[in-house]
Amino acid sequence: MDCRNFIGGIHNSDIEIKIMKRLVVLGAGESGVGTAILGKKEGYEVFVSDKGSVDETYKEVLLHHNIDFEERQHSEEKIFNADVVMKSPGIPDKVALVKALVAKEIPVISEIEFASQFTNSTIVGITGSNGKTTTTMLTHHLLKNAGLNVGIAGNIGDSFAKQVAEKNFENYVLELSSFQLDGIEDFRCFIAIITNITPDHLDRYEYDFNKYIASKFRITKNQTANDFLIYDSDDEVITNWLIKKPIESTLVPFSLEKELDYGAFLKEDNIIIRLKEEDYIMSTSYLTVKGKHNTKNAMASMLAAKLLQVRNQSITESMSGFEGAEHRLEKVVKIEGVSYVNDSKATNVNATFYALECMETPTVWIVGGVDKGNDYSDLLPLVREKVKAIVCLGLDNTKIVETFENVVDVIVETAGAEEAVKVSHKIAGNGDTVLLSPACASFDLFEDYEDRGRQFKKAVRSL
Repeated sequence: MDCRNFIGGIHNSDIEIKIMKRLVVLGAGESGVGTAILGKKEGYEVFVSDKGSVDETYKEVLLHHNIDFEERQHSEEKIFNADVVMKSPGIPDKVALVKALVAKEIPVISEIEFASQFTNSTIVGITGSNGKTTTTMLTHHLLKNAGLNVGIAGNIGDSFAKQVAEKNFENYVLELSSFQLDGIEDFRCFIAIITNITPDHLDRYEYDFNKYIASKFRITKNQTANDFLIYDSDDEVITNWLIKKPIESTLVPFSLEKELDYGAFLKEDNIIIRLKEEDYIMSTSYLTVKGKHNTKNAMASMLAAKLLQVRNQSITESMSGFEGAEHRLEKVVKIEGVSYVNDSKATNVNATFYALECMETPTVWIVGGVDKGNDYSDLLPLVREKVKAIVCLGLDNTKIVETFENVVDVIVETAGAEEAVKVSHKIAGNGDTVLLSPACASFDLFEDYEDRGRQFKKAVRSL
């Protein structure tokens, strides 16, 4: 008798044998630890690997959940036996370990992709080169105030994966970077929003702008005709891409430049939302965040809210009570008649363009950091019109100096937030504005843009 298929009178074929899948998480930051928690809950064998040191807070979380992890190394023997790998968005696809995983045909996905498998929630996904955070926060604010059961995640707050593991939200508003979208396969948004697309992170895309655009449009990858794409129809990059590569979802444009038959547009000082029902009209006086770019962010958020059946009155009331995002044109304090503004989240030229456009007084502009292939020439007209002095904040300011030395009389190089603020304070006069809007990444002198912004605010308040 062959006993290999017979145990206690029951054939193995009659027994459901559950084999635990192995999930390897690369990177023990917010997205990585959140994915590990969700993976453990869903029955995966989980291993977390971080090439750097693991923050003590995250280490405690991993230990609490009995999740195996390592730091300061990547042990290949513990990684290459994975059934699936979740790669934190900060790890480029071109690193040797990721290439080796792909060569072994081991799926490498993002936290967003992994978490979306375990929720049936309605998802509003928001991407773009600029305006993502404000639009995400504003959309969440509108939905929450309307009484919807809604979470906010992506690049904001607790990770999407952690919230799927521990919460029970019926809706999610997700801020999505191109790096997160690069790692999706089946992830789908009911409502996708693309705020704008300008050159950014080109160092991650072989300095090919088209590859970056394609990455942003992955947000529409799995959408159907029953889903929606809200987009800026004034943005030629977006509109040209849609002409070349039509998508299945319903297009919902917004515009500051033209009246639309469907979508949102500006007429005089009113935002008009025109969908299938009667037009909804709201005065721009209700907007607490200023500037043309924020009017567009508001339009996108209002369209999303209307598509989710939020009442007009609720939208109007919520708009007037919205507080903007930290580090995005954040008014810090006024000292001796000089206003200090923290726009540390402006990590590319287009974001800084918006900031300078909003300036209404002579401006001392603090700029610089890690250049991501920036072309500062688009800023020249605004700098000529509004900037009285430039204070450089970076280890290598050569390109900034060369671009603006014939435009601005005063250019000073500094080596930290405290020095930059003190120099700016000496240059600025009554009625001026000191604007931190770096147009660059922060990693040469700071941990991230948040650290840069907080050091700036601390230095200002110490004057």
